[in-house]
Amino acid sequence: MFESLFDIDFAASEAQLRDVVERCEELKSKAAAAQARATALWAQKRAAAEQAAGMSARGRGKGLTSEIALARRDAPACGNTHLGMANALVHEMPCTLAALEKGQLSEYRALTIVRESACLSVEDRRKLDAELNEEAHGFDGWGNRRVAAEARRITARLDAAAVVERNNKAVKDRCVTTRPAPNNMVYVTFLMPLAQGIGMYAALKREADMCGDGRSRGQVMTDVAYERVTGRDVAQPVSVSLNLVMADTTLAGDDTEPAWLDGYGPIPAGFACKLTGDAATDAEAKATLRRLYRHPKSGQLVAMESRARIFPKGLAAFIGLRDRTCRTPYCDAPIRHHDHATPDREGGETSALNGLGACEACNYAKEAPGWRVSTSKHEGEHTAEYTTPTGATYRSIAPPLPGVPVRQKVSLAEGRISIDLVTFQAA
Repeated sequence: MFESLFDIDFAASEAQLRDVVERCEELKSKAAAAQARATALWAQKRAAAEQAAGMSARGRGKGLTSEIALARRDAPACGNTHLGMANALVHEMPCTLAALEKGQLSEYRALTIVRESACLSVEDRRKLDAELNEEAHGFDGWGNRRVAAEARRITARLDAAAVVERNNKAVKDRCVTTRPAPNNMVYVTFLMPLAQGIGMYAALKREADMCGDGRSRGQVMTDVAYERVTGRDVAQPVSVSLNLVMADTTLAGDDTEPAWLDGYGPIPAGFACKLTGDAATDAEAKATLRRLYRHPKSGQLVAMESRARIFPKGLAAFIGLRDRTCRTPYCDAPIRHHDHATPDREGGETSALNGLGACEACNYAKEAPGWRVSTSKHEGEHTAEYTTPTGATYRSIAPPLPGVPVRQKVSLAEGRISIDLVTFQAA
């Protein structure tokens, strides 16, 4: 039928194709188990090497989680999860690891078991591992929720006090986050204690049940939440600060290239113009236009320099607009630090070329022994190159600014050309 698993025969029957899908899923689970074993062994070898080098226990392992994440082409912030899961499966949960190697569990379900048992001692975790494996009989037919529920039930029975303590600690992690949604929408997520979250939802639901103006329940709940948080009617423009970057030609209506909204991403030209128009007609809003310059080929911002060790406000803003998110490969975290690629202590300049936007975790990770970061620029394209202690190299390139590529709009001479862009702020 197939010379190899990855040669798909277009003449194959549906049953044969189903078999390929099943085998691929089993292969992914087995690969995840092998990856966990390799990760745990990698951590052991790194710890042994650092101990032999005389490094203090407190300093060992710094940067390793970021290196693991990069090897998996994942955000560095996920490295702790990957390493923690690998260590738990290899050293504490042999039954779960065996089920993963057999293809009985997916990587996600194995991670769910590890997470639900994270508060237990090593001894209790091994008890949960054996008990859950005996109860599941190969996890045949078990979905994500059942796996999580059974692991949670056994955890609570083995050490109820640890579960309560974990729940109390979780309260400190309450937060509000946003992420883009299709069609110029956004998800606003509240992570909060159960009682507060249910109370908030019940209050919004009660308002919706009392409303009879034709809006759906979801619409009313959303509108009420907005009005109570902002203190403004949904029909009024919101009084917030935005960083909206768009080409001057888009603002003038000469093209339809998307704009870039800081913290959200690209938005259609029409919607961006509406935002600027609403601000212009709102007496309470304050709009500020700032002229920026981009390179004619790469579309990236051109350089600014400084002699100060700390990035000045203007240069920091420049780097933030250029990089948008943390420049570490695969990391989409918001920029928290403006950092020197080549450190100041090694003669690195405080410049746009040597400057990088970084999240806090990635900035600290690259300070670990063996990490090297360098930057370069070719035809206006700003590239950052990260070399890990094991010699692997990863690159990230700053994204171009909004607008039609200049070479499509004008005849260029050699060198740089300045293009007006707009930074919009509604106070």
